[in-house]
Amino acid sequence: MIYKELSYKLNGILFATHNELGPYAREKQIGDVTERLLKENNVVYQRECPIGNSGNKLDFLIENKIVLELKSVRVLTRSDYEQTQRYLQATQMKLGILVNFRNQYLKPIRIVKIDTQFKENFISKN
Repeated sequence: MIYKELSYKLNGILFATHNELGPYAREKQIGDVTERLLKENNVVYQRECPIGNSGNKLDFLIENKIVLELKSVRVLTRSDYEQTQRYLQATQMKLGILVNFRNQYLKPIRIVKIDTQFKENFISKN
């Protein structure tokens, strides 16, 4: 796994965030608690990073290595994965973590890697 040690640390932080807030917190609350726990665990991050000139912002960029996207929705959709893929493409990062906090128990965290076929499709759409 890419960035194995950092990924494990993030998993612990995300599970702690879910345990503290429960399944029905808003994304802003989730981001605030995650940010506090990142600080407490000495993880270098940037929050709400702008992506190019699009006006979009990714939730967190972790140690200039991992795109972290936090959701609080009933079900993750294809567009959630595609959004994370676009953020990876725009930042040239290799690994994205997509998490949905809306479940009773935090389900396994979704790992999103650069998909060369998606990259080609994304580029051709522009």
